[in-house]
Amino acid sequence: MCRLFAITSEEPLSPMVALEALDVMREGHDGSGVGLFLRDLSGPFEEMKDAPILSGIFTDKGLKRLDRFMMDIGFTTKFKVSIKLPKKPPPGVPKRDIYLVRAYEYPEEWDEFSSSERMARLLNIRLTLRQMGEAEEDMIVYSFWPDAILIKEIGDPLAVARHLGLDRKELMARIIMAQGRQNTNYAINLYACHPFFIEGFSTMTNGENTAFIPIKDYLMSRGINGYSGYQSDSEVFTHILHYTIQHLGLGLETYKHIITPLQHDDIETHPNAGFLKQLKQSCRRLIIDGPNCVIGSLIDHSLFMVQDRKKLRPGVVGGRPGCYAFSSEICGLDAAIPYRDKTQDFQPMHLDTVIVGPDRQEVSICRQTDPLPLPR
Repeated sequence: MCRLFAITSEEPLSPMVALEALDVMREGHDGSGVGLFLRDLSGPFEEMKDAPILSGIFTDKGLKRLDRFMMDIGFTTKFKVSIKLPKKPPPGVPKRDIYLVRAYEYPEEWDEFSSSERMARLLNIRLTLRQMGEAEEDMIVYSFWPDAILIKEIGDPLAVARHLGLDRKELMARIIMAQGRQNTNYAINLYACHPFFIEGFSTMTNGENTAFIPIKDYLMSRGINGYSGYQSDSEVFTHILHYTIQHLGLGLETYKHIITPLQHDDIETHPNAGFLKQLKQSCRRLIIDGPNCVIGSLIDHSLFMVQDRKKLRPGVVGGRPGCYAFSSEICGLDAAIPYRDKTQDFQPMHLDTVIVGPDRQEVSICRQTDPLPLPR
């Protein structure tokens, strides 16, 4: 099993808070890799919330190709985090040329674009760069989006963090999601490392999804750019979340009804029975098979956790007003927020969606048996 940790805080925090929490859960991950997602950034990035940030790993050749490509389409560098690497990486961590975290100025002609057109173009650029990198094996591109940074690497999470110097003030954020990887494949593809991200939505998962193939095929049949390149059976959780909110126009409360719908008898007695019957039928190919624990974040900076019906992957939520954490184990929660009312810690069951909203003042619990708000 992998181990997950996420935290949302009014005050910016260092990524080390999440990585140290993963470290106390190290019996649940094998040190084969780490993924880190940062949003609601502080420091220099706070003054450029609309600037797209490119995150990835590049060879020297790949960086030159990137610079030519970005210059040709009119993007110029606005700010970058310079990561000076030791000559020798720690054991298990590959030697890399460049880890890139760079914010860009938009081309002038983009001033004419609507927000939706601008976001679609950013997605297309990321996909193009990924394809370029896969062709030449000189770029790994994780994200190209405003107010978002993704860092992924092979190796022990804490060793990677120290190697990259992730305790720097430029990388402090109010939302941090981190995964300690348990390798279930012989070869590690960094695109298979959680968290996953698309257009402001991110999720990470502890578990396995044996319904991956029909879900992937259904998503790819929608004709939506970005539903592609699947290297992990868990990436579909991010895309289902994106599809639910962005394309079906439904709220987070409905996400759980799509991935793990109620049984027939429970739907019959639900206040929204008619809607849920139709939803289950039309989205039946998006029903997951577990066990899975999913932690995710939304565009509005809400953080959430859900479990599937099998409830065989642990998860707990706790904290205090202004700072809440979601963890695979209580020891991870204790490491990050030791001073809290532990009697208020909550371990969601299979009907629950646990949400901490953007105000970070309380934990909300939405059960699938509750009435749903009307679709937007």
